[in-house]
Amino acid sequence: MKLLIKTLLLVIAISGIGYFIPQIHIQSMWTALGLIILLTVLNIFVKPLLIFLTIPITILTFGLFLLFINTILILIADWLMSGFHVDSVGWAFLFSILLSLVHYLINNIMDSKETKS
Repeated sequence: MKLLIKTLLLVIAISGIGYFIPQIHIQSMWTALGLIILLTVLNIFVKPLLIFLTIPITILTFGLFLLFINTILILIADWLMSGFHVDSVGWAFLFSILLSLVHYLINNIMDSKETKS
């Protein structure tokens, strides 16, 4: 049940980000759900490989390069998925930061409710 609520909140958040930033095009709520699934798969399989390949630059930038890796994943999702489009790398960077913040907040809210129960 907790996973379903988190997923629904992320769908609403992604749709909201797409609504308020006109350079990020999300066709429908189903596209947002597909985007969540695709980004999850990319985070499981592609992100560890990218992190491994870029360890030296990640260390030199004190981990800030991981933000660029998230941007790369957004651009890969843009390339793979119809119904989702980001106009440029800068907007993909902003989208990845906003999505990370929203995901962090949702996890904190859901986890804090769990510990209070």
